Amino acid sequence: MEISQSNSIDIAIIGGGVAGCTAAIALSSSYNVALIDKLTEPIERVGECLAPAARRIFKQLNLLDEFESKIKVIHQRNNGMQSYWGSNNLQIVDPLRNPDGFGWQLNRKEFESFLRERVTERSANCFWGYQLFQCKYEDEHWILTFASTNEISKKIVIKAKFVIDASGRQSHFARKLGIERQSEDKLISVWATLTNEEISTLSTISASQSGWWYSAPLPNNKRIMAFQTDSDLIEHTQLKTKEAFIDLAQNNVQMKAILDKGKNSIQFNGIVAANSTRLKQVTGQQWVALGDAAISFDPLSSQGMFNAMANALQLTDLLSQHQIISQPNSEKAQHFQKEYSEQINQIWKHYLHHKRLFYSHELRWIDREFWRRRM
Repeated sequence: MEISQSNSIDIAIIGGGVAGCTAAIALSSSYNVALIDKLTEPIERVGECLAPAARRIFKQLNLLDEFESKIKVIHQRNNGMQSYWGSNNLQIVDPLRNPDGFGWQLNRKEFESFLRERVTERSANCFWGYQLFQCKYEDEHWILTFASTNEISKKIVIKAKFVIDASGRQSHFARKLGIERQSEDKLISVWATLTNEEISTLSTISASQSGWWYSAPLPNNKRIMAFQTDSDLIEHTQLKTKEAFIDLAQNNVQMKAILDKGKNSIQFNGIVAANSTRLKQVTGQQWVALGDAAISFDPLSSQGMFNAMANALQLTDLLSQHQIISQPNSEKAQHFQKEYSEQINQIWKHYLHHKRLFYSHELRWIDREFWRRRM
């Protein structure tokens, strides 16, 4: 491979999703930042619910007005949820008493494109379509080599004082260092999109014997439908095709009602990991893992994207407080690593507690393996 570009910067952020872009926006006013992602542009993703508390983050990043102006393109208001969890009776969960107001249903692809555009405006160095190939530490810097995902012979080398691994569950940088991930369960999400024919603007969650269903309206008159179960509890033939997905959804009363109106427009998107995982080490010599690269959540929590954004701002505050970019081997660096690790540990413990609490409310199928595993 031939080197096409070599750069020396303060902070290299690996991963241009929600976590990486938020960190780049927050840090670019104080540091020379490079943001690198293997995708040339965002792709469709299953996550689409952003918690009301994200409004505070948008304000802090001076993005709230611009984000809210993108209604019907990037987002629409999340009016609440109709829940069939714990009983067959309908329960309505709404955000009317939430001090942050309403949250959002997102077009995830458009949202990530919006964040990428804001990163570029903040003068960060952006490299789209490059994947981490090699990393080594020398002379108080990380030397990172990235290979083009489009042209095999093309690569870039970045010399960074600090590295942020925001590459999602794959945690590419941490894996290069030999750091393993710990999985709490085997949850997967099988998902599809279809035209929204529902009058109700509420999301729907519905428990079933071997997992749970979720559906929600999206911008541009679309709707998501997803089934969450453990990867070893369902025949793989039920996961691979649109027809099999439709047949599976027919067994759930609420999903069948939605499909009866819109199944001719359904687009099957396949399977993605949805399990709760954590990196066994989230920080080290001049690096941290951020967002899903550090800890990933069950979609039941609806906190994945918010946690990624909040985590990025917490990291920004810690870097400002300890000033370790300019003093990488000082005593402050050790305090930084300890404090960051403790923050992630506290978030993880809080998350696990509430995850178990919520799953424990569903007792109708306590004798079934999916639910027994979560008691």
